[in-house]
Amino acid sequence: MIVAAAQFAPVAGDIDANVRTVADLIRRAGAEGARVVVLPELALTGYEPTLIRNTQAVHLAEDDERLEPVREACRAAGAAAVVNGPVLTADGRPGLTSLVIGPDGEILTRYDKIHLHGFENEVFAPGEADGRFTLDGTRFALATCYDNRFPELADRAAADGCTVYLASSVLSVGNDSFDTVYPARARDFGLYVVMANVFGESEEGTCEGFSGAWGPDGERIADAGRDKEGFALATVG
Repeated sequence: MIVAAAQFAPVAGDIDANVRTVADLIRRAGAEGARVVVLPELALTGYEPTLIRNTQAVHLAEDDERLEPVREACRAAGAAAVVNGPVLTADGRPGLTSLVIGPDGEILTRYDKIHLHGFENEVFAPGEADGRFTLDGTRFALATCYDNRFPELADRAAADGCTVYLASSVLSVGNDSFDTVYPARARDFGLYVVMANVFGESEEGTCEGFSGAWGPDGERIADAGRDKEGFALATVG
């Protein structure tokens, strides 16, 4: 199976523009054989917690009409996509949510970030359950950025039969996760780790991409490079 780690520079608060970019990346990755496409944390709005707190118009529903181009792209590409944004929960607050939209355009699962970081706690409702889905016989785990600092998530994923660990992230320049977190999760738990990061400016600061994947030995097997819209492809399983 081929998994794509996609990256771009989201437009702050512009869901329509970001949806267009996400849909284009899904179609392009699918044309190159990707069966799953992973997008960065808050790809639909940009990493802008203050804007999300103050602007209810950017809160999404699972069946939101604004996501129809993404659903259409998944159907056209024959690929599933992990798409992250502020999706409303039962208590009225948004979760920091990954929706996994399947190759048929339907939701395979939803994962709300469990380990919120800093100001995120004032904006988002924390998740309470691990994210899992199975496609073509391969079992996937979901994690979002700061989640990856907690090795127990990867431990539970491996124990639950997952072989691929998908991480939607926003990592600023100088973040040590590229060297100390993602390869360790892969190596310590025998997982393929596929991580999508943004580039450009956001409330997190300056980010530079370098989305990609690590094999179960902890070695890099894919790298999308710096500051370039596109994706890296990794063969997993």
